[in-house]
Amino acid sequence: MVKNKFVADYQMNTSRSVVFPYLSTASGLSEWFADDVTIDDDKVFDFIYEGVDHYAKIVALRSNHSVKFEFFDPKHPEESDRSYVEFRIEENELTQTLFIKVIEYSDTFDDDAQETIWEGLINNLKEIIGG
Repeated sequence: MVKNKFVADYQMNTSRSVVFPYLSTASGLSEWFADDVTIDDDKVFDFIYEGVDHYAKIVALRSNHSVKFEFFDPKHPEESDRSYVEFRIEENELTQTLFIKVIEYSDTFDDDAQETIWEGLINNLKEIIGG
């Protein structure tokens, strides 16, 4: 199946250390990103949207900089071209402005709809952290 890569940057008025736990922990993500997020003993995250489970593992992590979640179907572990979402915290050196770069690789091809969804999600995050 062919996938689409959606990339967007969102300015944040906060620090890396404040926002990173909201991007990388089950408790932080459950506040703004999904209806609920849990993590099991094998470090498998369960993102729950409208009662549907979506399983992911962290495949890349750089504390206070970036985290990448790769989604998988436990019934098809051999799948190779997996969807993922990556959050990168970037800073403009000149202005000291902080941005969250969202990279979503999925089978969703409507970039306008994705932009609307992500703007809503990031606005929820900003309300929570005051950023």
